[in-house]
Amino acid sequence: MSEKLNLESIFVPEDQIPPEFLIGEIHQREYLSDGEMRPWNGAVSEVYSPVCVPTPEGLKRKLIGTYPVCTEKEATEALDAAIAAYDNGRGEWPTMSIDGRIKCMERFIFKMGEQRDLIVKLIMWEIGKSYADSTKEFDRTVEYINATIDALKDIDRQSSRFEIEEGVVAQIRRSPIGVVLCMGPFNYPLNETFTTLIPAILMGNTLLFKPPKHGTLLHYPLLKAFQESFPKGVVNTIYGRGAVVTPGLMASGKINVLAFIGSSKVANDLKKRHPKINRLRAVLSLDAKNAAIVTKNADLKLSVSECILGALSFNGQRCTAIKMIFVHKDIADEFLKLLGEEIAKLKCGLPWDKDVKLTPVTEPGKPAYLKECIDDAIANGARVVNEHGGETHASFFYPAVVYPVTEKMKLYREEQFGPVIPVIPFESIEEPIQYQIDSPHGMQVSIFSNDAEEVSALIDPFVNLVSRVNINAQCQRGPDVFPFTGRKDSAEGTLSVHDALRSFSIRSLVATKLNENNKKLINDIVTEQTSNFLSTKYIF
Repeated sequence: MSEKLNLESIFVPEDQIPPEFLIGEIHQREYLSDGEMRPWNGAVSEVYSPVCVPTPEGLKRKLIGTYPVCTEKEATEALDAAIAAYDNGRGEWPTMSIDGRIKCMERFIFKMGEQRDLIVKLIMWEIGKSYADSTKEFDRTVEYINATIDALKDIDRQSSRFEIEEGVVAQIRRSPIGVVLCMGPFNYPLNETFTTLIPAILMGNTLLFKPPKHGTLLHYPLLKAFQESFPKGVVNTIYGRGAVVTPGLMASGKINVLAFIGSSKVANDLKKRHPKINRLRAVLSLDAKNAAIVTKNADLKLSVSECILGALSFNGQRCTAIKMIFVHKDIADEFLKLLGEEIAKLKCGLPWDKDVKLTPVTEPGKPAYLKECIDDAIANGARVVNEHGGETHASFFYPAVVYPVTEKMKLYREEQFGPVIPVIPFESIEEPIQYQIDSPHGMQVSIFSNDAEEVSALIDPFVNLVSRVNINAQCQRGPDVFPFTGRKDSAEGTLSVHDALRSFSIRSLVATKLNENNKKLINDIVTEQTSNFLSTKYIF
C-alpha cells in the first residue's frame, strides 16, 4: 500500500485523541414512560463505536456505553401510557390550544440546546459521522423544529377564519389522529427521527418512540427534556430488540400512525401485523437506489464533483445518496479517470480530524457485505477502476468505483448503502429510463447535461417515475420546505415542514346552518373563547 493511503494509520491510541472529543462511557439505566424516568435493572445492550482503538489483541471497536434491552411488557406499558394521555382525543395534549403546544415545544428546544455538545459527540462516536456533519445534523434539527413551528402557525392562521358555502358556515382545522409509533434510522439518528417525531407531537398526537439500533445513546440526554416539556404520557420511549417489542404493539391494533424510516421489508411486516389496516396511517421513508445520468453534453468537472458529494457524503450511508451512475459510453473513460482522481483527494480519517471526508462505516458487517458485492461484480465481468478501491482496515472501507456494472450483478439490484459506486455505460437515454421503470425504487434521479432538449427528454419521463429530478446537482433531501417522498417501494406519505404536519393530522370541521340562532351561538363561543377548536384567535 502506498504512503498516500496508509489505512493502518487511521486508528490511533486513545491518548492521541484530542481531549475535547473524548467521551466517558454512558451507561443508561432508565427510560421515559408515562411521564416518569423509570429505572431499569434488566439486560442491556453494549454500544461499540465504529472508531477502533489499538489493544494488545489488535484493533477493537471502542465501548462507549450501554442501554436497556426492554421487553414486550415495558413496550405495552408505554403504549398504555400513550393511549391514556390521548384519552380518545380528550386528553390534555390533544385538546390543548396550538399556542399552548408551541410553548411546550419551545421549552423543549431550549432544553435540547443545553445538551448540544454531548449529543454532537455521541453522533460522532456512535455512527462515525464527522464533527462538522454531526454539528450540522444537530443545528439543522433545531432549525427544522423552528421551521415546523412556523409552518404550524401558518396553518393555524389560515384555519382561523370561517367559511360559508350554500348556507352552511364552517370552521375547518387540522386535528390529531391518535397514538404514533415513531422509529428512525441510524444514518441521521437525530434529524431524520425528528422529522416525524416533532410534527407528530405538535399536531396533538401522543407518541411511542423507539431509537435506532445504531444511534441509541444520543437520545438519552433528551429524555429529561421530553419529560419536563410535555404533559405526562405524551412522549414514551421504547428500548429493546425491534423484532421483540414492535410486533405486539402493531398487533394490538392501538397504533394509529406508523412513522418509520428504514427498509420496505420491515415496514411491510409491521403493517401486516395491524388487525385493521384501514385504520393505520403510514408515514414511511424506505429503500432507494437513486441514479445519476451523465450525458455527452454534461460538464464533466461539475458532474464528477456532484456525483462524489452524492455518492460519498457520510460514506454513502444515506437514502438520498447516488447509488448508481449511468455515463454515456463516449465519455465513460474520461469520467472514470476524473472520478478516481477526485476520490483520491478525499481525506480519510476519524470523525474529529480536520476536513475529513471519509470515516469508518457504522455497521459492523458492512465492510464484508460491500466486499461481497464487489467480488460478485468482478466475477461477472466488472473491475474496480480507482486506485485502492475496496481496500479495508477494520471498520474503514475505502471507496470503490466498479465498472462496467450489468444487470447480472448484485450492485445493479441491491441498495449498497456504503462507499461503493457502480457505473454503467449507456448509448441511448432509453437505457437509464428503462432501468428506472424496472427498479422497485422511485425516490430521486440526478441528470447531468447542458443540452436543454436532452434534459427535457429526460425530465418528462422521470417526473412520473421518481419524486424529485435534480438537474446538474446531487440527490438530496433539503431544503426541508420542499416535499420529500418517493414512489414504489421508496416511501409512503410526504415529509416537509408543511407536509409532515398534514401527514400526522386529519382535517376536521365544525359546521352549522347559517341562521340567527346559530350565528349568536358561534359568536358566543368565539367571544368567550370556551373552545380551543372553534376559535378566531390568531397566532403571530
